[in-house]
Amino acid sequence: MAQANDTEAPDRTAHALAPEHGSTGHSVVHAMFRLERTYDASPAKVFHALTDKAAKARWFAGGGGYEVLERVMDVRTGGHERVRGRWANGTISTFDAAYHDVVQNERLVYAYVMHLDDRKISVSLATMELKPEGTKTRLVVTEQGAFLDGYDDAGKREHGTAMLLDRLGASLVG
Repeated sequence: MAQANDTEAPDRTAHALAPEHGSTGHSVVHAMFRLERTYDASPAKVFHALTDKAAKARWFAGGGGYEVLERVMDVRTGGHERVRGRWANGTISTFDAAYHDVVQNERLVYAYVMHLDDRKISVSLATMELKPEGTKTRLVVTEQGAFLDGYDDAGKREHGTAMLLDRLGASLVG
């Protein structure tokens, strides 16, 4: 059975840059978080769940009322991933990722852009580290995000990532 342990980095930051006089009104808010989970599964099994299209489809999607419209995965250094879906209210979300470092059973480093409908809301850098602990795996996720042009995340990305990590753990059982 998978165990979930939630740990936040004490140095989580957020910083808003106010538009200067005469600027276009564009803004950016920076945020960082770190989450940890310990799963009762080998690093190879966790890595498979993170990088295999069918395995990831079991846990990486919106909750109830979310319909996946497109899912593309090519997890390798230089590869890409795209998940596009429609929420019950009609909003379309798009996750577009580029993998910059892939070390089998150990690490994934990727940058991704999120869109809601046609609006780019964020650009993020994420690192997933898999650390063996006996027969278990500790997964450490660190993410640095730039939230764009007034999009107020208010911790939703961190909360959503925590939910997805719990769903990942549930997918590893059995």
